[in-house]
Amino acid sequence: MANVLDIAKAAVVAYNEKDWSKARDILAANAVYDEKGTNRRIKGAGEIIEAWQGWARAFPDSKATFVREFASGDTAVLELVWRGTHTGPLQTPAGTIPPSNKRIEVPACQIVQVEGGKAKSAAHYFDLLTMLTQIGASGAVKTAA
Repeated sequence: MANVLDIAKAAVVAYNEKDWSKARDILAANAVYDEKGTNRRIKGAGEIIEAWQGWARAFPDSKATFVREFASGDTAVLELVWRGTHTGPLQTPAGTIPPSNKRIEVPACQIVQVEGGKAKSAAHYFDLLTMLTQIGASGAVKTAA
């Protein structure tokens, strides 16, 4: 059985590869994904993957690079940097942001709890305003807030 850090990182690698089948294998069926930057709390592996696919449509080349990683007990902490190009529509509560063809570089942190060899919960912290500013859409925050 893989260790906590390997399982937490595997979920990010599955996203990087846009391998949704691998992502489904890593996530617990009743996993909870708390996306702090957007204030979305998503329950269930299928719904989490749908949210990730939304990001992948907006940023098809998006990938996270691991900066630092820590584990204690059943919990892993991953410091990441997300990079990609906004070449697809980005769905937000305020509406769709059309592609800007601009690059993003957004620091982030994920805290992942592992149970039974699967990612049971994840809190994903990232600066949405930085990302929106980088794609030239920071005005979207006013209507989304």
